[in-house]
Amino acid sequence: MLKELHLKGVGPADQFDLECADRLNILTGDNGLGKSFLLDIIWWCVIGGAEENPTIIREEAIENPEISYHFLIPETNKIESIKSQFKYSKRRWINTHVDVPFIFRNTLAVYIRVDGGISVLISGDRKISNHRFINFSFSSSEVWNGRRSKNKVSCYGLIDDWIKWQNQPDQTNFQLLSEVISQLSATDETIEIGEPTRISLNDIRDIPTIKLPYDTIPITHASAGMKRILSLAYILVWMQSENLIISKMLKQEPAHQLIFLMDEVESHLHPRWQRSIVPAIIKVVEKLQQKIDVQAFITTHSPLVLASVEPIFDEEIDKLFLFELNKKTVTLEEIPWTKQGDVISWLTSEIFGLKQARSKEAEQAIEAAQAWMRKDDMTQFPENLRTEKSIHQQLITLLPGHDPFFPRWIVNMEKNT
Repeated sequence: MLKELHLKGVGPADQFDLECADRLNILTGDNGLGKSFLLDIIWWCVIGGAEENPTIIREEAIENPEISYHFLIPETNKIESIKSQFKYSKRRWINTHVDVPFIFRNTLAVYIRVDGGISVLISGDRKISNHRFINFSFSSSEVWNGRRSKNKVSCYGLIDDWIKWQNQPDQTNFQLLSEVISQLSATDETIEIGEPTRISLNDIRDIPTIKLPYDTIPITHASAGMKRILSLAYILVWMQSENLIISKMLKQEPAHQLIFLMDEVESHLHPRWQRSIVPAIIKVVEKLQQKIDVQAFITTHSPLVLASVEPIFDEEIDKLFLFELNKKTVTLEEIPWTKQGDVISWLTSEIFGLKQARSKEAEQAIEAAQAWMRKDDMTQFPENLRTEKSIHQQLITLLPGHDPFFPRWIVNMEKNT
């Protein structure tokens, strides 16, 4: 379990410090401030710096860029500290801990990227075996169609594994896939699995199908949002299946902790799905295996996602973090959790910082109306928002008749007539 992460001279800020929650870590903030970047760094740490050049070096900001992190070893309940420094002479990162990959022993990790690519780590226990770890990064196409190279198969892919699980006598994986897909579905739009079908003269494969209210369709014809849900469900089941197989081959216990990363969790999803996806993910990953500790890091721009976690958010094990731009400096701060109650309140909270949950034009018209009622100087507003008549016309144009601002405005107008 990742406890702390400290960055110096790396990425969009001179320094980032993250004290992680034990279960759910939500990262939010404006575009381009470092949310995806931080997930990339966390993944790089989990795999022990196995990939070169994990991120941007702020060469002008610091002499010795540094990434350090603290990880809790569940078996011993001790904290391991790892530091990596960027050596300019070698143009690469050097770890101060020689056994970094085994710090995360007996660990599952998965990183769901916004482009459809998925990375997976399955780590063994070095105490029992010298087996290092299995680390795959699949493109979106490989997630669906598999990866085969040099007479080896890294993964059969969603389509082939789905059909294999559905047709084989042992239905364990297929039943788990069905349950996971159902759990990840929107509550009023549950995805059910149909019978396989062939859809092409040039492709002899059977293609899995899903049942929708209006028809049963091949999964290759599903919407972008549903494809992302299906990819997530598949990779979780595949990862757990591989975890059990590998632990059996190595004669050791299955991995007992899961680090889950997902970028822009709401991507492609309708509000119905946004309202249920995070609680569903937490519920699914906790049920993949008994006695497994789950630590999740997700990024989001969606106020509905934040509203959806209000019933499950536990300040003892969950945290909310905000990236902000203050005077050209990017900051990352933990924000005290406060229930907002609805999406509008989240939009106008410090997390998203909107003055009103309206269009910019409607917001300006209301601000002009409020200034007019206070008898403020109206020269700060455009010419079409400086008189009572012009403001009223804009309000009628921009706001619906039932808007709660109208009664106050009408009463004020009547007082002035």
